[in-house]
Amino acid sequence: MSESSLQDDVLHELGDDKLTEIAGLLATDTGGAREVVSETVGALTGDLRQKAGADDDDGAQVRQAFAEVAEPPLQGVATLGGGLGGMLGGGMMAGVLARMSKPVADAVAKKTGIPAPTVARVIELLIPVLLTVLAKRAAAGKAGGTAGTAGAAPGATPSAADGGGLGDLLGRILGGGAK
Repeated sequence: MSESSLQDDVLHELGDDKLTEIAGLLATDTGGAREVVSETVGALTGDLRQKAGADDDDGAQVRQAFAEVAEPPLQGVATLGGGLGGMLGGGMMAGVLARMSKPVADAVAKKTGIPAPTVARVIELLIPVLLTVLAKRAAAGKAGGTAGTAGAAPGATPSAADGGGLGDLLGRILGGGAK
């Protein structure tokens, strides 16, 4: 069985209604919307990987955001539906993604020819969906016994020195290795 890509998971989580909404925003069909979503998710995750590897305050914040996403949601929250568990567990990650949205929108706009403000609006629609997918991937990785931060203290920031920690966490959540 092949593992689905993060872009595929985001597209699946979006569903037809949200994809149609994005297509309307982009004045294209759902095929065009899928391409823009995939391009945008790829740019966001590439930037997340790069920032997570940086040895500065931004890198520490991104690593902490990944650790937060990897923490299980509060008891009972998962039963409230949909992406709520991911949203509650992704407060810091939501902030990181929001700060990255303008440079990513500019990069995607340059590559696709779509105006940056339009791409920024697409990113606003994608952030809660991406948080949900990241939280689900982190939970699935822990359930599967994947190495990483599963045995770390709550709130501990994963690092490359953690017997795979950051690399395993990023691989588990974003899929694949660093690019």
